[in-house]
Amino acid sequence: MKLLIVAVGQRVPDWAQSAYEDYAKRFPPELKVELRAVKTEPRGSKTLQTLQAAERERIEAAIPRGARIVALDERGTSLTTRALAERLKGWQFEGDDVALVIGGPDGLSPAFRQAAHERVRLSDLTLPHAMVRVLLIEQLYRAWSVNAGHPYHRE
Repeated sequence: MKLLIVAVGQRVPDWAQSAYEDYAKRFPPELKVELRAVKTEPRGSKTLQTLQAAERERIEAAIPRGARIVALDERGTSLTTRALAERLKGWQFEGDDVALVIGGPDGLSPAFRQAAHERVRLSDLTLPHAMVRVLLIEQLYRAWSVNAGHPYHRE
């Protein structure tokens, strides 16, 4: 099984890239994590719908056929770390790749959010996209550590 993080936006600060890479290398071989950054649509005078539609095409092209799609959405389900660990366990049991999708500055298109298998809220706070990448991979690693009985997660 592979966890695929699909994120709109190709430039992140060095600190965020370094933090992301630090967590990514901690995952065990049986749980691969991959980041696919897709291009943000140039803003110009385009409508919100046009921007989101263009980004949706890029996102969908980055997701392998048959993957379970989890959209990060401020209106999604709020999860505790333990609940995320249970979801991760379920995803691993099913064996399909899971694509966790981070939208661009204008969010994900409503049609994409609706079509996703799940919608999850990472935080009640508005976060910079670079921080979302780091927070997401850290929480995925923490969820794995809970399931593995690894000492990273302490209560």
